[in-house]
Amino acid sequence: MLSLGIILLAILNVAKWILIAHIVMGWLINFQVLNMRQPIVAQLYFGLNNLLEPIYRPIRRFLPTAGGMDFSPIVVFLGIFALQVIIQNNLL
Repeated sequence: MLSLGIILLAILNVAKWILIAHIVMGWLINFQVLNMRQPIVAQLYFGLNNLLEPIYRPIRRFLPTAGGMDFSPIVVFLGIFALQVIIQNNLL
């Protein structure tokens, strides 16, 4: 059971870093540090967006609109953190 908990924690850690990369890349694109006309930037951003959009979509349905601000990545980040705490406290 301990090895399963470690594997789940590793998967959640990778998911957390993918989420952080998507958030930072979105900021850099919005502040025009990265240019979406560059093929590598566009492929990486759209790939991360396609990977995370199925996770964001159900959360966006329940969150109220906040004037252009998207809080669904924060909810996902808090959910990952909560799962990590639960796994660490119960399995390890």
